[in-house]
Amino acid sequence: MNSPGTALTPYLKLPLAFDLARLQEDLQRVAPSEWISHFNTSAYETGWSCVPLRSVEGRTDHIMPVESGRFEDTAILARCPHLRHAIDQFQCEKTSIRLMGLEAGAVIHEHRDAGGALEDGLTRLHIPVQTSPLATYRIEGEEVHFSAGDAWYLNASCLHGAHNRSAQARIHLMIDCVTNPWLTQLFLAAGGVLRESSPYGDPSIHDGNVQQVIAALRASSHASAAQLANRLQETHASRTGAAARP
Repeated sequence: MNSPGTALTPYLKLPLAFDLARLQEDLQRVAPSEWISHFNTSAYETGWSCVPLRSVEGRTDHIMPVESGRFEDTAILARCPHLRHAIDQFQCEKTSIRLMGLEAGAVIHEHRDAGGALEDGLTRLHIPVQTSPLATYRIEGEEVHFSAGDAWYLNASCLHGAHNRSAQARIHLMIDCVTNPWLTQLFLAAGGVLRESSPYGDPSIHDGNVQQVIAALRASSHASAAQLANRLQETHASRTGAAARP
């Protein structure tokens, strides 16, 4: 399942499945007027639209997935009990939740969403509600179909795009989750591989540059910088066997 890209786990089928017929019942409870065209019009061709099920302040006209503010369920979700049941199976905090519709023939251009990996604190999950084997993703160069009624993890920081070659709209329930131990264990149980975290507490600091970072911190007059330099020096010493110095 791992692709040649930089991510260890670009996508993953999770060990959860849902009653597809019931999920599709709820699609009939969504009015055509409640679908909102995606705001990033340069990112796709033909039709890509959303229905907000959980949004900032529960607004039904708000589809921005990343924004400050309190996320609340919308009135649309209140009339979709089967979608709510599926969402409730994930024992973690949720931020944005949307139905994502990709019209027949539509293309989403390949792109990356920075910070969109489980290790970054955001876990993006997909449950296809209406789909076809002709509706596929391209993830780090690999063509992938997300099967209907199953739960899928997509590492959105990977290079990914989509193409719906089928004759009907592809509709996914997309859930943005705040990564927690329950979700991490579900990910690992499904065979996911976590990206190694930095021993220095910052992915930009590594064994090759830590001494330069320490030197820059020691050149600062702030006490907090000196304390951080000491911690980094101790970590480096424990990793290399070198003597830590103040």
